[in-house]
Amino acid sequence: MRFRAPAVLLAAALVALPATPAHAANIAQNPGFESGLTGWTCSGTETVTAPVHGGARALRATPQGNDLARCEQAITVLPDTTYQLSAWVQGAYVFLGATGSGVSTSTWGSPGAAWSQLRTSFTTGPATTSVTVYVNGWYGQGPYLADDVQLDGPGGGGPEDTQAPAVPGSVTVGRATASSLDVTWSPSSDDVGVTTYEVSRDGAAPAAVTGTAYTATGLTPRTSYAFRVRACDAAGNCSPYSTQVTGTTAEGGGDAGLPERVMVGYLHASFANGSGYIRMSDVPDEWDVINLAFGEPTSVTSGDIRFTRCPAAECPGVESESDFIAAIRAKQAQGKKVLISIGGQNGQVQLTTAAARDAFVSSVSAIIDRYGLDGLDVDFEGHSLYLDPGDTDLARPTTPVVVNLIAALKALKSRYGDDFTLTMAPETFFVQLGHQFYGPGQNGADARSASYLPVIHALRDHLTLLHVQDYNSGPIMGLDGQYHTMGGHDFHVAMTDMLLAGFPIAGNPANVFPPLRQDQVAIGLPASPHAGNGFTTVAEVRKAFDCLAKGTGCGPYRPRGVYPGLRGLMAWSINWDVFNGKEFSRSHRAYLDGLTAP
Repeated sequence: MRFRAPAVLLAAALVALPATPAHAANIAQNPGFESGLTGWTCSGTETVTAPVHGGARALRATPQGNDLARCEQAITVLPDTTYQLSAWVQGAYVFLGATGSGVSTSTWGSPGAAWSQLRTSFTTGPATTSVTVYVNGWYGQGPYLADDVQLDGPGGGGPEDTQAPAVPGSVTVGRATASSLDVTWSPSSDDVGVTTYEVSRDGAAPAAVTGTAYTATGLTPRTSYAFRVRACDAAGNCSPYSTQVTGTTAEGGGDAGLPERVMVGYLHASFANGSGYIRMSDVPDEWDVINLAFGEPTSVTSGDIRFTRCPAAECPGVESESDFIAAIRAKQAQGKKVLISIGGQNGQVQLTTAAARDAFVSSVSAIIDRYGLDGLDVDFEGHSLYLDPGDTDLARPTTPVVVNLIAALKALKSRYGDDFTLTMAPETFFVQLGHQFYGPGQNGADARSASYLPVIHALRDHLTLLHVQDYNSGPIMGLDGQYHTMGGHDFHVAMTDMLLAGFPIAGNPANVFPPLRQDQVAIGLPASPHAGNGFTTVAEVRKAFDCLAKGTGCGPYRPRGVYPGLRGLMAWSINWDVFNGKEFSRSHRAYLDGLTAP
């Protein structure tokens, strides 16, 4: 990037649902794998904490050779009775079914990296007292995930009890964070016979709890969710669901106070660059996020980051530190975010050891605390990140520089909480190139290829903005299988579409980088022809944004969807924009403000 050449919104609206008859509860044991593999007989499987569909864990299984990685459970049932079987799954090929005396049913799907619900049903025969439900993958098709398996119907054995408890009352949504909502309710009027309560979110398979409170986790910021609760007894009878209530998660992600459309700019705070020094107090109002460029390490592998303001000899007119801090406070009072950007063209940062990781956390915290900053921008370039041979699992990286960076960023996020703003500005080489190459390997690929992807993926729930540098880039293949070249609107459309639609890594449909939220993505651009290779005119940038956010005026590349929530634009840099008469900030601010909010 551094080019040195020339409160919670709660909708407690009670939406009346049609009355439903009492019916049996989910009779599968440990249906969400919250207790590991208890109750299941499995091969080639494990439980994971992410991704999950509901609760805190899910099943992950990998077929090997002739083993389909089946996970199954025997369940006692009643004869001559109809049962509904369902499960939420991800993967290239996933099968769900049930077998038993007089019972043989199955279904399958190929949902890829998105959760999809498989459903089937069966009726037991006159002598059927047990069935085995199962989920499995297919030969050579990579791992699959399964969660919230549900067999809905009466359990077998003993005299049949068909009397359901009363419906729980007073369901409310309380405390909200950026990723969780608390749901509480009053006990059923015949609570003595109730053994569990089941909470369904957005119509999904319910989660069972023993008390009258439930916390839904792993949620998306600024998103509404609907909840219903029912009471179940020991015989498996459940009441109808309660009236539905909704709640909305908090903004989180360091996003609070920012407008629907943002403009991010880099301020040359530690060096001169031929564009002239700009005092913090003189940064134009058009910029919502101001990244201080740059914090750099004392050595490549030290992890010890230092930020030194530009000296007067290099930057005539530089303000005092007290005036600099006062100007930061004034910008923050206006709703702006001021971040420290780490790296840049010359700031190579390799966290090869735990000591370097800890030094990074400590030194970056010291900079944030000294200047009262809102967070951190990760602008690692050059040789800062790479992947070791064999490190091919997006969700489980093993390369130390990647693993330690992820841990350091999570530690900073934990230290400062939901208000911590985290942004990233990788080059296309480190992100979209992953559609073809991922680390060292085929065709002599560079070990640095797409090495940002595991970092982005691990921090996606904490990431405020990703603004890939759509400049200083070679041709990159898009989702249409064609190469796209920087400088025109089509390049920005193709590169942004990959982030918002997701893409197979190294061409493998079983290994996919999942899409980011629209509000997390901005387009990265040079602010003027002096700022970097790949400058795009105001007209071409607007064409790109119109195509992505409105679905209009698209060129040869057609995006996979329309993205009305696309967040905004990033520019290198504020200084070069001012040098160019503020064409970038004035033109694009007016355009973004004129768009209809998503």
